[in-house]
Amino acid sequence: MYIHAVSHYLPTEVVGNEYFTQLNGLSSEWIIERTGIVERRKAAPGENTNTMTVDVVQRLMDKTDLTTVDLIVGATYTPYDTIVSLAHEAQHHLGIADIPVVSISTACSSFINAIEVVEGYFALNKASRALVIVSEHNTVYNNEQDKVSGHLWGDGAAALLITKERQSEGDFNIVALLTGGAAHTAKATTAVMMKPMEGGVTMPFGRDVFINACQYMPKASLQILERCGLTLADVDYILPHQANLRISRNVMNTLSLPEEKLISNIQRYGNTGCAGCAIALSERWDTFKKGERIVITVFGGGYSYGAMLVEV
Repeated sequence: MYIHAVSHYLPTEVVGNEYFTQLNGLSSEWIIERTGIVERRKAAPGENTNTMTVDVVQRLMDKTDLTTVDLIVGATYTPYDTIVSLAHEAQHHLGIADIPVVSISTACSSFINAIEVVEGYFALNKASRALVIVSEHNTVYNNEQDKVSGHLWGDGAAALLITKERQSEGDFNIVALLTGGAAHTAKATTAVMMKPMEGGVTMPFGRDVFINACQYMPKASLQILERCGLTLADVDYILPHQANLRISRNVMNTLSLPEEKLISNIQRYGNTGCAGCAIALSERWDTFKKGERIVITVFGGGYSYGAMLVEV
C-alpha cells in the first residue's frame, strides 16, 4: 500500500494556556510541565467533525484526483452525527456513487485501524484507491473546568489517499502495520471515557493511561520492526500518538532513541485524538527524504494500540 497524498485542517481559533489559568487557576508552567501543551485549536461555532471532513477533503482534492476513489473510511470518537458519519459526508461531497463507505472508532488509535480496514479491502480485491479521513471535535465533548483533563484537548482533521499500487515516485510505502487491544487490563474500560449523556470526556485514572501508553507504544514499535526484519537503527523518526509530550519522551527513552527523531505537534495543537499523527505526517510531508523510515505508533482509550512502518 502507498500513501499518495495527505492533507490536514486545523480550526483558526487558538486557545493558549492562559485561558485555563483564568478559568480554573492552572498555570501555563504547570500545564507545560505535565503535558507539553502551550496552545490548542478549537472548532468555531458551526464547525464539527463533518464540516472539518469536507474542509480537509477539499484540501486533498487540491493536491490529487479523488474522482476514482473506490473506498472511503472515516474515523472519529467525537462524531457530529451518529447516523450520517464523516465518511458519508465525504462521499456526498465528492459525489461518487456505489462504493463502500465505512466509519470506525477505536479511540485515539483509530488512524491505524482505519488504514488496516483499507488493507483488508485491498487484500480482497474489493478496492484499490481509498480515501481515509480522521477528524476529531474534542472540545465539544470536553469539560474545560475539569482540572484533570479539561486543558488537554484540541480539534483537527486529516485526509489521505491510499492506493494499492504506486502512483508516483513521491508516494510513501506502508511497509507493514499492526493493531491490538489491551482492554483485558484492570482499568482499561474506566481510565478515560467519553460519555455524551454523562458529562463528556472524563479521565479518572490518567496515571494508568500514562503507564500503559508508555508500555504499549514502544512494544508495538519494536514488534512492527521485527516483523519487517529491521531494528531501531533503521528508523529515522518516531511519530507517537499526540497525547502528552511526557509520554512521547518516555517512548523515546524506552527505545533509547534521541529526541531529534521524535515528531511532535502536541505543543501547538493539544491532543487531537486519532487525527494527531495524520496531521503531523501531513505537516512534515515535504520535509522527509527518500529512503527515510517513520514508525507511527498509537495508543487510545479502551486501551487500543497499533504501529505502522512507513518508508519514503
